[in-house]
Amino acid sequence: MPEPQITTLPGGERVATEPLRGVRSVALGLWIATGSRDEPPSRAGVSHFIEHLLFKGSSRYSAQDIAELFDAMGGEINAATSRETTVVYTRVPDRRLEEALDAMADMVFAPAFDDVDSEREVVLEEIAMVDDNPQELVHDLAAEAVFGNHPLGRPVIGSAEVIAGVSPRALRSYHGGAYVGSNIVLSAAGHVSHDRLVELFAARRATANGASSVRRPLLRRVPRPGYRFLRRKTEQYHVVLGGTGIGRDDSRRYAVSVLDAILGGSASSRLFQEIREKRGMAYSVYTYGSQYAETGQVGVYVGTREDNLDECLAVTAAELRDVAAGNLRPGELDRAKENLEGRLLLSLESTSNRMTRLGRALVTDAELVSTEETIRRVRAVTEADVAAAASELFDPGRLSAAGIGPRESRFRAALAHVNPALAERS
Repeated sequence: MPEPQITTLPGGERVATEPLRGVRSVALGLWIATGSRDEPPSRAGVSHFIEHLLFKGSSRYSAQDIAELFDAMGGEINAATSRETTVVYTRVPDRRLEEALDAMADMVFAPAFDDVDSEREVVLEEIAMVDDNPQELVHDLAAEAVFGNHPLGRPVIGSAEVIAGVSPRALRSYHGGAYVGSNIVLSAAGHVSHDRLVELFAARRATANGASSVRRPLLRRVPRPGYRFLRRKTEQYHVVLGGTGIGRDDSRRYAVSVLDAILGGSASSRLFQEIREKRGMAYSVYTYGSQYAETGQVGVYVGTREDNLDECLAVTAAELRDVAAGNLRPGELDRAKENLEGRLLLSLESTSNRMTRLGRALVTDAELVSTEETIRRVRAVTEADVAAAASELFDPGRLSAAGIGPRESRFRAALAHVNPALAERS
């Protein structure tokens, strides 16, 4: 497989491609190195709001033009905002590459910021939709419990108060300071010529703009475990136990990925088997992890009825302690490694996944690791590595807690099985 090719334009923009034989499509992504953690409190949610407004028309395309153009290609165009990045992406037939890039570049770099008020209502509805979904909302509560007042603890979607009041002028100003050369990566995978894509993109970035105004506040000190509870008349208690994780360039990230597969990242994982399959106490139970520039977040989610809440959290705490003590079961480590290797190889059959892997690594200045090297590093993880990661990241005494359910007293009582000091302090 050819190595990815990377070119830096005079304005600082980077173009990265991964050509693939045997396909007739190209996946394109325009990545911007800005997200919710880069926003001051008075602008919480503007990155996500701007992402919406990119689709409402640009200097040469109306909103309907954009929709009709990509429909006519048989593809689709979408976007996403995270805590550290914004991306607009598509997948189109190779012969439509130039048309797709032309529209995407105009959307991203020359948005009209029309219909701000109507799209404001759409975003407010999206915020209300999350607020009505406890299974999703509890993750925002968990981030706040883990990171406190730091921007990493705020919802990516922002706050209704900010979105309701932010002006078109403020949105244009934020866009102008963030969507600049050094923050931009164009990534592509599929039937694409690197030199041709560089030529096409350079022609659409002929005018250099200013320096980035993004000022990212780093997490200087790990907060003490936090607690959040939201009382709702739900049928289940939605619970997240979480803590700070590791940064994206930390060499332990491979051990942490194996740990995730063992604890709750697959159907054969401990929590899935012990809580759902053996005891039938939950429909949804899993672990997850996110990695940022200098830190990260890990967590366990479970949704369960009140009668099962105590036992669910007791089982969770017992499994966390068991893995941290190095008590892996026969075949458990090898199965987790094979799971990660298989998922990686299957994902690479998608041009969209390849584009995302390439673009995200470059826009976040992360190490770009080959498939072969990734597999080698996963295979090198030992039982001691997994136990050390579990001991540090999932030590029950350092876990924060977030919950949504009918009775806070019931939640606190169950939490005592995991972190008695936090339950008492709360």
